[in-house]
Amino acid sequence: MTILEGKNLSKKFIDKDKEIAALSDISFTLEEGEILGIVGESGSGKSTLLKVISGLVVPDEGQLIFKGNEYNGQKARDTGRFLQYIFQNPLSSFDPRLSMEKSVLESGRGKKDLVRLYGILEEVGLNKELLQRKPSELSGGQCQRMSIARALYSGADILLCDEITSALDVSTQAQITKILHNLKDNGKLSAIFVSHDIALVRMLCDRVIVMKDGKCVEQGICEDLISNPHEEYTKKLVESAVRQSI
Repeated sequence: MTILEGKNLSKKFIDKDKEIAALSDISFTLEEGEILGIVGESGSGKSTLLKVISGLVVPDEGQLIFKGNEYNGQKARDTGRFLQYIFQNPLSSFDPRLSMEKSVLESGRGKKDLVRLYGILEEVGLNKELLQRKPSELSGGQCQRMSIARALYSGADILLCDEITSALDVSTQAQITKILHNLKDNGKLSAIFVSHDIALVRMLCDRVIVMKDGKCVEQGICEDLISNPHEEYTKKLVESAVRQSI
């Protein structure tokens, strides 16, 4: 079932009196239980697309549809009912004055449920004692896993993951990737995963969109597209990823 759809999304910004097309006529679908990857170099429009989807940025044109209902123009505080954004820098996404417990519980809907929260922490590999700490007392990996726990506890239908492993060391990246894999295998995850790491996207995602200069270069089944890219830009991205892995 299609859970999220974007139709002909466009967004322009003004930078020093120059108009920049950050997004140009982007369309996509996200199926329930699927991880959709978005790849491209810096400045390709990946993060802008995610911010448009979340309501942090309002598109100039196009439609956003969640479970058949259009939600264009809604602010992030409203889309938080069904979307949760996980940022590249997890530390900055938490209030430094609050304990992790308060930060996470405030994201939930309705009655606070510590038993449910403890179960989620176990799923992401965290000890419940960490809830009493403040963000600065956690490692980067612990903080990012707490971000995932908070998103899951909120009851959101979709996670928006913006380069969530890029600021972490290799072993911690592997831990985060394994968590997302397990959540997906257990049927608990629909997500959009933005990354410049082709190898990681290939490992994690079902389908992928390749972006360049705010446009969709090509999209399709992840393994098929990466194994046999049609567009020259995609071929160069894949070749670069292969060289870096050698």
